[in-house]
Amino acid sequence: MPDPTPVTSCPMVREPLLSELSGPGRNGLTVPRPFAAGRCADIPAALNPPALPEISEVETVRHYTRLSRLNTGIDQGMYPLGSCTMKYNPRIGEEIASRIADIHPADEAALQPVLAWLLDLKATLEDLCGMDDSCLWPAAGAHGELTGMLVIREALRRRGDDRHKVLIPDTAHGTNSASCTIAGFTSVNVPSGPDGFLKAADLERHLDGDVAALMITNPNTLGIFEQEIDRIASLLHANGSFLYMDGANMNAIMGIARPGDMGVDCMHLNLHKTFGTPHGGGGPGSGPVLVKRGLAPYLPDPRIVRNAPGGIGLVARSPESIGMVHSCLGNVAVLLKAFVYCLSLGPDGLREASIRACLNANYLKERLKKVFDLPYPTPTLHEFVLSDRVQKVAGVTTVDMAKALMEYGFHPPTVYFPLVVPGAIMIEPTESEPVGELARFADAMGDIASRAETSPDLLHAAPRGTPVERIDEVWAARNLVLTWNDLNPSR
Repeated sequence: MPDPTPVTSCPMVREPLLSELSGPGRNGLTVPRPFAAGRCADIPAALNPPALPEISEVETVRHYTRLSRLNTGIDQGMYPLGSCTMKYNPRIGEEIASRIADIHPADEAALQPVLAWLLDLKATLEDLCGMDDSCLWPAAGAHGELTGMLVIREALRRRGDDRHKVLIPDTAHGTNSASCTIAGFTSVNVPSGPDGFLKAADLERHLDGDVAALMITNPNTLGIFEQEIDRIASLLHANGSFLYMDGANMNAIMGIARPGDMGVDCMHLNLHKTFGTPHGGGGPGSGPVLVKRGLAPYLPDPRIVRNAPGGIGLVARSPESIGMVHSCLGNVAVLLKAFVYCLSLGPDGLREASIRACLNANYLKERLKKVFDLPYPTPTLHEFVLSDRVQKVAGVTTVDMAKALMEYGFHPPTVYFPLVVPGAIMIEPTESEPVGELARFADAMGDIASRAETSPDLLHAAPRGTPVERIDEVWAARNLVLTWNDLNPSR
């Protein structure tokens, strides 16, 4: 087993800015005029090149290489971010998606194969989820949530039903409330039961003629499957309400259970979570919306349709659609990566990915619950939530332990979420991680728990030996330094 000793032996050196490295003649090159005299007019003064730093090529390359090493990523080690599903991005997807550039200019003929595989991706996602129709255009999970709620709002409007309330369990994803609010609804929090999932009897007490929908996450943010979802769907439908499912945790049930079979009317998927496309750096993401037949007319434009002669095209305006929510084909490379992921694994492989994700998470849970508090003993699937209750006795908090984990070469897990668990530590290893990496992570967490008992003061100073050590995050949030001018207001 690899030694879990913290990586604190290598002192970090501050990397200077290129402008600080710059100096007259530093690049060592004489740049010739681009055109011989008399063959072309001189470049106008207004088009003079900007005053870029003067620095040699080798210094420039080394500068950016050193900067790249200050970042961490999924290619360097495990990203155990609960509910974020940071899995490995297969290189075959990156390679094939890179060929999208070859189809430009994208005239009608060149667009045919692209639209054909988009239709195949739609059919694949609909089959996986047990839904009847879908829209691929939303650009992220929260964008998909908003789109789904706008579809539900339009369906209610078309039937002359002016409902305002959307019920959201306290174990749902945090963006749900914002999405329903922007869509024009009012969110109402519904407490989950003592076992960590929503009880149908508790939901029933909240149902009235003003409830438009329930937004549920299944499995929820505790990693627990919503065991009464069939009964919940029946109660909602009898009340004239819709069941919306946040599909960001589809990685737990992909190929095993279908939301449409559970009574779900509308849902979204995070392709940048479940389907192996890049997740970091703010995107690009993809949050397709899937619906049952009754909601299909209200999906966003444009629609991908097969024309009578056998070709495929885009229908720009549908009479009942909510309209456009994003420029179509704007994130087509992300969609292609997800499609390659599905084709590479096939039905059995997708199912196996979910099984392995659940197995990996439960292996870690069984090891870590011996030294950390496990607030909900209910069986979990692809993720689980611990708390800092045991370590707090010695004054060590979740943030102390998350920072310390960086010393072992791991990205910290999701912390302080879900809010139903004080001091939450939310862990999701995904199916990507081999057992050796899981064991190394468990050893590191166990070592941190021991340090919390024997030397808690060291954890308060963590992380040490990293590019950026402990900062005052509250101060940083209230005193934002976002640009070079913020840091150097006199320049």
